[in-house]
Amino acid sequence: MSSEYFTLNTGAKIPAIAFGGWGGVTAEKREAWKPTLISALKAGYRHIDGAWFYRSESIIGAGIRESGIPREEIFLTTKLPFHHAGRVQEFFEDSLKNLGVDYVDLYLMHWPICLEDFDTDANFFPTAFNHLEHPTYSETWAEMEKLLATGKVKAIGVSNFSVKTLEILAETARVVPAVNQVEIHPYLVQQDLVDYSKKKGIHLTAYSATGRDCRDDPVLKEIAAKYGVSPVQVIFAWDIARGLSVATQSSSEERRKEALNLPKLDEEDIARVNALDRKQFAYTQWENGVLFGWPIEKFGWEHLKSADKPTSWS
Repeated sequence: MSSEYFTLNTGAKIPAIAFGGWGGVTAEKREAWKPTLISALKAGYRHIDGAWFYRSESIIGAGIRESGIPREEIFLTTKLPFHHAGRVQEFFEDSLKNLGVDYVDLYLMHWPICLEDFDTDANFFPTAFNHLEHPTYSETWAEMEKLLATGKVKAIGVSNFSVKTLEILAETARVVPAVNQVEIHPYLVQQDLVDYSKKKGIHLTAYSATGRDCRDDPVLKEIAAKYGVSPVQVIFAWDIARGLSVATQSSSEERRKEALNLPKLDEEDIARVNALDRKQFAYTQWENGVLFGWPIEKFGWEHLKSADKPTSWS
């Protein structure tokens, strides 16, 4: 069982390893995923990273209750979706209802954009991205700040923000985000964001932390052999050495347990992993410089490369 934690700018402790709350695109797949979630909790995971958009909040809530692990021992995260940015209070309460809890430990803005609402019963993912100018993410953040006074959320943060979008947010924010959850892996090191976040007291959580092909990289295999662990364990240990927590998920019980038992890398090996940087996303894709109807420059990712393979939502 991992006992490693980081301290947020709120003073709260966030577990270094989170179990991701993605359960699949159908209700049947999500229900079938629940035993995996329960197994992860029983193996020692104490941070569950969910999102309204995943449609799995009710499964997460049921899994927590069925696991027998007391609610107060679990750090619970969920997220405001990009098509509900103008309805923060309503959909925060909807998430609480779905989860069947009185509070969440962390509430994140899932993306720094606002899309026109779409029929989530008919389409898991929108067939077209109709981007709205308002509310801006700064306006949405102001509504999220109000949630803190309710006592129903312990900390608020963002996801998929860059240095550029964080700087714009800071112009009007009264509360510094506690967390920014972003895609980071050995082929997308994002050192500028890591350095900026440390300076501002914003904790980073890495998702898609193994990328697509990273675990097969010869350098990572060599480092893994040195420590007698898997390349995935090396990647997670590298994240933690940089001060990042990790959101991960695996259907393999063995791999889930491995993620809670990580080596401590020496400085030379951390530098070797850093040197693998390709500045390329593994999952986030854009076409003709546009993502979700927004120019990539507005995301602050003009210096990075899009994923070169299609994203699977299976």
